[in-house]
Amino acid sequence: TFLCSKKKYKDFEMKFQVRLKGGIGNSGIQVRSTVHDMEKFAVTGPQCDIGTGWWGSLYGENFGGMMKAADKEKIGKVLKAEDFNDYAIKVVGKKVTITVNGETAVDEEFEKLPEEGIIAFQVHGGPQMEVTFKNVEFKEGK
Repeated sequence: TFLCSKKKYKDFEMKFQVRLKGGIGNSGIQVRSTVHDMEKFAVTGPQCDIGTGWWGSLYGENFGGMMKAADKEKIGKVLKAEDFNDYAIKVVGKKVTITVNGETAVDEEFEKLPEEGIIAFQVHGGPQMEVTFKNVEFKEGK
């Protein structure tokens, strides 16, 4: 399931706070992605992960699997499993930077990163979960 932009974006920055109620669930933000099945609410492309064991990772949803796993130990030290976490994403050219509570999780270039695409707030299938996003800030361009 997802909530996506109508517009396609190239370079952008976004910051928000996110909480998985009870620390349960798996969510993420799709960047430069495409909708491949509107009936199943399925997307294809890079996803900035939000979920136990995956916080801050960049995963290729229907796009080849893990692109860059965040250091679980490093992110685990700053993560508030059952509270709101500060999450930031910056995409410029082929470079993706993801930070969780000020700690850099991903900061590198990805050759297969699409040139542009939608942004989608995404929730994985599985057990029932509640994900809350707040204080979303978005800035297009470099």
